[in-house]
Amino acid sequence: MSTDHVIEVEDLSKRYIIGHQRDRDEGLRHALERAVRAPLAVLKSGGGASGGGHEDFWALRDLNFQMKQGEAVGIIGRNGAGKSTLLKILSRITEPTKGRVILRGRVAALLEVGTGFHPELTGRENIFLNGAILGMSRLEIKKKFDQIVDFSGIEKFLDTPVKRYSSGMSVRLAFSVAAHLEPEILVVDEVLAVGDAHFQKKCLEKMDDVGSSGRTVIFVSHNMQAVTRLCDRCIWIDKGKQMMDGPAHEIANAYVNAGTGTSAERVWEDPRLAPGDEVARLRGVRVRAQSGELSGSFDIREPVGVELDYEILKPGYTFHSHFMLTNESGTELFVSMELDPEWRGRKREPGRYISTGWIPGNLLAEGSFSVTAVIMSLDPAVGHGVERDAVLFRVVDDLSQRDTARGDYLHPIPGLMRPMLKWQTKYQPAKTLAEAR
Repeated sequence: MSTDHVIEVEDLSKRYIIGHQRDRDEGLRHALERAVRAPLAVLKSGGGASGGGHEDFWALRDLNFQMKQGEAVGIIGRNGAGKSTLLKILSRITEPTKGRVILRGRVAALLEVGTGFHPELTGRENIFLNGAILGMSRLEIKKKFDQIVDFSGIEKFLDTPVKRYSSGMSVRLAFSVAAHLEPEILVVDEVLAVGDAHFQKKCLEKMDDVGSSGRTVIFVSHNMQAVTRLCDRCIWIDKGKQMMDGPAHEIANAYVNAGTGTSAERVWEDPRLAPGDEVARLRGVRVRAQSGELSGSFDIREPVGVELDYEILKPGYTFHSHFMLTNESGTELFVSMELDPEWRGRKREPGRYISTGWIPGNLLAEGSFSVTAVIMSLDPAVGHGVERDAVLFRVVDDLSQRDTARGDYLHPIPGLMRPMLKWQTKYQPAKTLAEAR
């Protein structure tokens, strides 16, 4: 293995033993019969009529990957895929059944809300306790103390026992301690979902800073926009097996596509599960090409249709539904309101509505985008159904095409948008220019 890597995982597997309860109605006679026929089997299983069998459950099977210093790597997968087991092994909380992990550097792990906190101790005392667990001296912790408290925003409650903290307060303090005590490897599980939007943004910015300072970040999240914003690379795990490892936006798109059939459509067949309330609810969000077909990929010159499919349940409301477009870095590009003149300002009757907003071609830059759908009424303004990152699509700027804003320039182009503006160039011959001088 290479010493250039901070983390090296080789043939990593983790097995758990799952017990099964036997039929309690088996009775003493049947238990004795089993003992006579197969005494060794009974001894191995623990014996007794109320005992149970067991089976092997492999939470992880044969994982192999390496991480370099300064890399930010996302770990994605569905619930039960094995992500948390992997992080517990990387954090030295549990041992692998097979294979090995080599870690070069101090690891700070934030796997659960308030990990490592003692509920009876105050926030102040827990900062020093966590620092000591991470191997920091008291002097090192003191140097970072003010930064930790300021970032967490819990200064007023610093001398209050942690058991009285809300989950949001606990996660703010825990993240702040883990991020500021400068571990070589920072492991963060899906804890950002607990904090508010402002704190989540601060956390992502802090993890950006951690990565840019040369430390390694391992980030587990179900939020694909957060993963693609923070991480250049992503590892997808499913049922304990390593499915894909590569560029973050490619792996995230493949993961979403595998889960929904197409990232260009999100449908709620069961109205009870759809985002909404007693007034209105979403039934579907789709991305369509000009032909009307569902599409998850668009040439930069093509218009993109964002379709909101929703149901109004009560009469007497005026609606102003909209969608928000976010790029792969998590930047909110714009919000587009439903402004169809036929329905604008009108109170709507109960029924099914489908509204489509068109993003013109040659407006978005190349990259991945997510759509957040909102069903909202006016007077007063109330959001009835909201679904973040409901669908994803990608815009591609083909280098072989010269009738885009790229023109003849074949290198990467920065910017959130890439509009093809109208230009006019006037020419003055060199001879005329010389005479004018």
